[in-house]
Amino acid sequence: MPARRGSNGALVVAHVAGMIDLVALPVWVNTLIEHFQFDAQRAGALATAYLAFAVICSACIAPLFTRLPGRTTATAGFALAACGFGVAAHATTFAGMLGAHAVAGIGVGCGLSVAHGAIGRAANPHRLFALSHLALAIFGVAYFAAVPPLVAAHGGAMLFTVFVGLSTVAAIALALAWPAREQGADAAPRAAQHRAGQGTRLERGCWSAIIGIVFMAINQAMVFSFVQRIGLARGFGDAHVNAVLVSVGLVNLLPPVLAALLQRRLDARNVALAGPVAQAILAWIISNTTSFAPYALATSLWVFAMIFTHTFLFGLLAKLDTTGRAVAYTPAMLMAGSAVGPLLGGVLIVHSGFGAIGVAAALIGLVSFLFFSRLRAVDVARTPFDLPQAR
Repeated sequence: MPARRGSNGALVVAHVAGMIDLVALPVWVNTLIEHFQFDAQRAGALATAYLAFAVICSACIAPLFTRLPGRTTATAGFALAACGFGVAAHATTFAGMLGAHAVAGIGVGCGLSVAHGAIGRAANPHRLFALSHLALAIFGVAYFAAVPPLVAAHGGAMLFTVFVGLSTVAAIALALAWPAREQGADAAPRAAQHRAGQGTRLERGCWSAIIGIVFMAINQAMVFSFVQRIGLARGFGDAHVNAVLVSVGLVNLLPPVLAALLQRRLDARNVALAGPVAQAILAWIISNTTSFAPYALATSLWVFAMIFTHTFLFGLLAKLDTTGRAVAYTPAMLMAGSAVGPLLGGVLIVHSGFGAIGVAAALIGLVSFLFFSRLRAVDVARTPFDLPQAR
């Protein structure tokens, strides 16, 4: 049991390090603008480059997940990411920064895909993924409380130094505590399912869920990359906007806990339909309001919608495809959307203003909703982690 907890802990650390963009993008993009003197479009392009290379690597790694040496691949990926962020901390040109972001993206795409595939093969993927998001939310509180003041005091390089440390910790944790094969009463049947599914196509419904998540991720990154800039442009002030970002981290403690508690009470397909609707409403408020209270409330809840919805969809994908390949696409599906989001948001802001983001978010949410609606026709078999656990 201690070994199993240690391996789960390593996967949680890898999730926090690999999904840092979910909490870091506002400060990340703003740091590139204020401390490295890039305009919104170039800053968005750098974030897009990091995410795009992560997507490419993840899309290549995920189909091969069952054939790769997990410990070596995941450890090497996060070690490479640390090197890329280290170069970014000292880059002085746009070309150098672009290359550093690309290297870091490749490393994260590799390491995180393998780590998410391992989470998908755990005894209870939904619960472990919820725990991973809870850890990310806790880290987000510390991140928003500590990193903006550190960047203000020591310069933009400090942001990437934090990323170097986080990626290094993930690499060490995975090297020391990579999970063994499944354990427990359901280990044998699950292992048989893994072997039977290797080399076959993904089950029906997997691609509908994956594409729907991609479009939710586009909205997630497009809006969240610029919430800090929107708040400052509305005249809310650094102190108030930073306080809102800290509240984002505090509120984000709730969705993984609620997702874990409601695992057996809510149908993942219904949760999926609610997610894009919530995003569209919140994005409209963030991009159009000129009052601080609605801005603060909508921004605080922004990441909540994505985390809660995606936790249920992760568990659904783990049930539809027991080999772990579908959930190994998690970095690709999230970061494909995130790669488009910052650049799209930057272009919209430069050419049409903040209000255009709200319109775009509503249209993108509609596409996501349509793909998720196709999941209503998919039969989802109940698995051991859906059932009440014996005491």
